[in-house]
Amino acid sequence: MTGTRKTMAVLFLLPALVLLGALVLYPIGYSFFRSFFDDSGDFTAFGNYKTLFTDDSIRTAIKNNAIWVVVAPTVATILGLIFAVLTERVRWGTAFKLVIFMPMAISMLAAGIIFRLVYESDPDRGVANAVMVSVHDTFTESSAFPQAHPSTASPLKNAGGGAFITKEPVRAGTPVVLPLTGVPPEDMPDGAKAARPAQAEPGKVTGTAWQDFTRGKGRGKANAPDSAEFGYPGIKIEAVKGGEVVASTEAAADGTFVLPKEADGAQLRYPASNFREAYNGIDWLGPTLITPSIIGSYLWMWAGFAMVLIAAGLASVPRELLEAARVDGANEWQVFRRVTVPLLAPVLAVVLVTLMINVLKIFDLVFVIPPGSSKDEANVLAVQLYNSAFLDKDSGVASAIAMLLFLLVIPVMLFNIRRMRREARR
Repeated sequence: MTGTRKTMAVLFLLPALVLLGALVLYPIGYSFFRSFFDDSGDFTAFGNYKTLFTDDSIRTAIKNNAIWVVVAPTVATILGLIFAVLTERVRWGTAFKLVIFMPMAISMLAAGIIFRLVYESDPDRGVANAVMVSVHDTFTESSAFPQAHPSTASPLKNAGGGAFITKEPVRAGTPVVLPLTGVPPEDMPDGAKAARPAQAEPGKVTGTAWQDFTRGKGRGKANAPDSAEFGYPGIKIEAVKGGEVVASTEAAADGTFVLPKEADGAQLRYPASNFREAYNGIDWLGPTLITPSIIGSYLWMWAGFAMVLIAAGLASVPRELLEAARVDGANEWQVFRRVTVPLLAPVLAVVLVTLMINVLKIFDLVFVIPPGSSKDEANVLAVQLYNSAFLDKDSGVASAIAMLLFLLVIPVMLFNIRRMRREARR
């Protein structure tokens, strides 16, 4: 009977063993064998493994994989824990869990395309920069004249720090001209009107701030307002004496302005704030932030996975232990840190280990999101394996990368197996 049962067990297991051998064991064995040969089939011993630590692209991939393994699973687990605990305390917790978990229904490829658009540098297209620009402009308004500057024959000179100042002091009763150029006509503010010369006013300094440029050769006169030219509405003018601002004003729609008698004998200055470049957000897809940006898209997808598993573990936590801690005088933070988290330790370990294995083979997001200029900085081992095998046609190095990934997964798997055995003995 015992022999028959063993034979029947082997027969039932045989199809699974054949598939396991064909799809798992044989590829691992062949990759190990192939990793000792170069792309032409010549034996190189450990040459391919030496390349892993001398090639700049592969070293960048190893460094980025280390960042992924440390940061992404940890942050995703922490977010999942926070979401799971908070959703237990609100009536609409189920709806919140549904919304957070919903990104898991989207494929990694589709998520990569979504976040490629989200991280677009143009605020008119990228959601992230649209939000950043809106928040920034709420507190700091950008200038309408970022490219304005004096011409060579202008009565203005550079004052340093992006400001411009008159070469000579101005006098009350004598109209002043403050011509600038460099702003394209299509970029002029909507409220701009035709520039006109300022009228003299006794005891006051008057003048015109305008775009001193008329299209067409020989048209218009330098340093004199022309009906075809536009004033600089809202541009700020300061009167400076001895390095201190004694008066300031803003130009009207036609560029004219009036300063009080305190401006008599002062130099007029355009402060640098008039020429502040428009804020266009953050270069999310640039070489500096590309890896954190991709990790952000990963967290959007996988924080919901962590939340659901942790919430399931949280539901099994004995409520009497939490109530006992509160009765003993513990506050909510102490209950969370000293009771809830230790009781959830097995679940947190499952989530953390699962996500670590997942990020070791991250491919889709890193392949889709970075533009061509940032692909090298975002490189990870799975993408480098693809590049070596199919773009560089170097199957030896690709096999060595595959074996490195296999070796990196083994410690995590052993930890997971030991933990499951320990749980089973309990």
